Amino acid sequence: MPHFLEKRIQISRRSFLRRTTTAAAAAGLPLWFIERELARAAEPVKSPSANERPRIALIGSGGMGTGDARNAKRFGDIVAVCDVDRLHVDRAAALLADEGKKTDTFTDFRKLLERNDIDAIINGTPDHWHSLINIGAAKAGKDIYSEKPLTLTIDEGKHVVRAVRENKVVLQTGTQQRSSERFRLACELVRNGRIGKLREVTVWLPAGLRGGPFATKPVPENLDWDFWQGQAPATAYVPERCHTSFRNWYDYSGGTMTDWGAHHMDIGYWAIGLPAPTAIASKALTEPVPGGYTAISDYEVRFTYPNGVVFHVRTTADDSPFGAVINPDGQRNGIRFEGSDGWIWVNRDGISATDRELLAKPLPDDAERLYVSNDHMGNFFECMKTRKDPIADVETGHRSATVCHLGAISLRTRKSLQWDPEKELFTGEHAEEANSHVAREMRKPYDYGFVS
Repeated sequence: MPHFLEKRIQISRRSFLRRTTTAAAAAGLPLWFIERELARAAEPVKSPSANERPRIALIGSGGMGTGDARNAKRFGDIVAVCDVDRLHVDRAAALLADEGKKTDTFTDFRKLLERNDIDAIINGTPDHWHSLINIGAAKAGKDIYSEKPLTLTIDEGKHVVRAVRENKVVLQTGTQQRSSERFRLACELVRNGRIGKLREVTVWLPAGLRGGPFATKPVPENLDWDFWQGQAPATAYVPERCHTSFRNWYDYSGGTMTDWGAHHMDIGYWAIGLPAPTAIASKALTEPVPGGYTAISDYEVRFTYPNGVVFHVRTTADDSPFGAVINPDGQRNGIRFEGSDGWIWVNRDGISATDRELLAKPLPDDAERLYVSNDHMGNFFECMKTRKDPIADVETGHRSATVCHLGAISLRTRKSLQWDPEKELFTGEHAEEANSHVAREMRKPYDYGFVS
């Protein structure tokens, strides 16, 4: 690993003060928490010099990947871009290029990974490509910032964890809510019994798309459609399968359960503090249109944890029966923790509770504290320097994705299921059918041998 970022990447006290003061007014963060966060904030540090900045490659240069890369340019230089869509790769290379410097382009990520002058990659590909690219990058000794969900299947997570740990690389999962003060505050309060014994967690997610049937069309000249499909079954080109709407197909993703769920369900998992539920039940509230998107768009899933906590996940389509019963402010996307002594509601807009005192009263000095990160991308680059685990390390990304996959499998099988978190297998009734979804057959040549 080259020597770079000799000084720890931190948020300046001045910028942090502005941001947290604004957050306090807009999002209800209590004063004691603001003061505690300010006490952690260090004085500004100089930006790394040109020869200290790591060299970064972007793989998957659609909107999300390009956004991640632009964020990463605060800490490193984007020197290469890869995508199977030539329009995407050319556009991203132009956007990310520094004046007077060339951004190299690739259409096969394996060629990019052969370069010894690249320190890390940003993986912004569709979900069904996350695992193979992350494994290939780990074997090539590159640190990884990977978009969520970390995997397409539960079994893939085992392979990714093994590759990351055996090759001693840093992997940050792009579940950036872990680096939000309000989500961390909510989880710390719940873990420390501020609402009494935790009884229920309810996550509200946006409903998915429900449309079709869709017609096949000629493959655009700029797109390598076979490579884009990768491990998924080969099909004729349908525009709605590709790019921005791919998450509505089980071939490539898990619907909103693994999309927004990878964010909000991750926070629920963080607060509960246990690896996984042991029982899953679900109900599909709508059915896919024949010939259209395959992921169930509107649903309810109930997870039960070994400590008795019940974790509900519900979608909020306009006609959803749950749309009017979310929280007192009528917000339709977020997380509610309910305990024996009250509730806490949190989302990207704010945090509230049964009684303001639940938030206003400081936690004691000996309270359980969670990992602190106030800049998700900054945390990744800091850990590249220190070689410590980031806030959303590979095991965290795998375990968080597992909860989402369990819900999607229950919905797909239409079965109530039992899960063994240690063996990472379904048990009991319907186990054989459910376990057939823990791993999927990979279409050759796009299996694990593709990155060996």
